[in-house]
Amino acid sequence: MTERRLGRSAAFLDRDGVINRDHGYVHRWEDFEFLPGVVEALRRLQAAGHALVIVTNQSGIARGLYGEADVERLHERLRQHLRGIGIELAAIEYCPHLPASTVPAYAVDCECRKPAPGMILRAAQALGIDLARSMMVGDKSSDIEAARRAGVGHAFLVATDGEGEPDALSPDLAHLLRLKLLQDAVEAWLRPEHVDAGPPARLTEATGATGATEAKDATGATGATGATRAADATGAIEP
Repeated sequence: MTERRLGRSAAFLDRDGVINRDHGYVHRWEDFEFLPGVVEALRRLQAAGHALVIVTNQSGIARGLYGEADVERLHERLRQHLRGIGIELAAIEYCPHLPASTVPAYAVDCECRKPAPGMILRAAQALGIDLARSMMVGDKSSDIEAARRAGVGHAFLVATDGEGEPDALSPDLAHLLRLKLLQDAVEAWLRPEHVDAGPPARLTEATGATGATEAKDATGATGATGATRAADATGAIEP
């Protein structure tokens, strides 16, 4: 019997609020501000063999605030900057759509705007990614839902800009590991005791990483079933 060859694992990362400070519709390099610890976190993920993939909703395009050329110009500057310090982005996927847009070309109920999984699936297909062995880091529940729909094996929710509490999650996701910054998620993901869970069965209740916060249900209330507890911090997700 032929042995199944696994594809490469990836770290799927939201952009605004996770990689850079979310000043609101960031589309110029001069307004792009890395959050604390991000560069080192990217470096660690790359060193561990994970493809680095950014997946970002950019509704500012559909709102007429800037154009696709502006986003692509910013992303090229980001690529160049990171490449100059030894970090290579495998892909940057963005969605320009918004169903309520007044611009007909972008008023689309698409498959790429998170929580839809299209951007993740597109990158995975192009790069030969094994989604079950990959992870997502986002600052919104829509990031986590997109990961689940795509079949990404693991996910971590962080606070926007590393400030305040992470976004509320639906009850079935309320036990997801919730952290402050990307660097905290990477610490949890790369800790020595982390064991790849393979194809996930359900979200793993987990905590124990620096910056971890108590999980709450979608109403904001904390309960016994929603509270995080010490575990393996794999953040495994049910498809």
